Amino acid sequence: MTGNKGQEPRISVVIPAYNEGAGIAAVIANIRNVVGRLDGGYEIIVVDDGSTDETAENAGNAGARVIRHPYNIGNGAAVKTGIRHAHGSILVTMDADGQHNPEDIPLLVNRIGAYDMIVGSRNSASDTAAHRDLANLVFNSLASYVSGQKIEDLTSGFRAIKTRIARQFLYLFPNKFSYPSTITLSVVRAGYSLGYESIRFARRNKNTKSKIKPLQDGIRFLMIILKIAVFYAPLKVFAPLSLLILLTGIAYGLMRIFLLNAPYGQTSALLMSTAALTFLVGLVSEQIAQLRFDRSESTSPIEEDE
Repeated sequence: MTGNKGQEPRISVVIPAYNEGAGIAAVIANIRNVVGRLDGGYEIIVVDDGSTDETAENAGNAGARVIRHPYNIGNGAAVKTGIRHAHGSILVTMDADGQHNPEDIPLLVNRIGAYDMIVGSRNSASDTAAHRDLANLVFNSLASYVSGQKIEDLTSGFRAIKTRIARQFLYLFPNKFSYPSTITLSVVRAGYSLGYESIRFARRNKNTKSKIKPLQDGIRFLMIILKIAVFYAPLKVFAPLSLLILLTGIAYGLMRIFLLNAPYGQTSALLMSTAALTFLVGLVSEQIAQLRFDRSESTSPIEEDE
């Protein structure tokens, strides 16, 4: 739905949804009430990711533009579909379960311009589980190390970004729950500006159920973070690893020489050779990563923001 008839929307709100029929209409009504007060037109896109309830029907009746997946592909896939179909120059992504307050949308959108992406960062008043807060702390710390920049909230799905930039990295998005981490590190790696807005996350709508399985998805997400680390900043992984192997080889050799009165041995030499090869692999991977982003930049010419 567009705020003003005949006008190209300025803001596209993309909401991935899976079996959120009980609460989606209220979420959309609240969003319409907020974005309708902003300058320029708007559209609300709900991507129904193969729901088996009335999600699509309720979203359409509430005034959203609904795009349906024939079966459940994943949260990230739904976001990608929404971005592909968006007409606005500014994208806002948010969840369908009521955790994100639509009243915070202007806080994000109004900072787009100087910033290329603004992330709604959970503050201490957020009604979130302790184990999720701990997991986010670990993920944020790892992402900050990989990117060389403080990452306040790697996993928040509530964010605003210039559409042309989101589309530049669309091919990198996974189909599951880790698309926020992917786009965050992509933006930082490409040299775009990233900002944060402290907001309060509410408890999800009581009529909805989390689609995240803490143990299974936690392990999978940790593996994704490690893959992302290698993908975006290989030397940040390979350089410390090679140094650790090198120091182990040297320590083992010195132990044999001074404590066992024996030659440094083949194991020590092998470890030091492995350290050199590990570092070289990281160096080559770093160059490949840079070429990947250079190619992405060259195939995505800069468009003037409206």
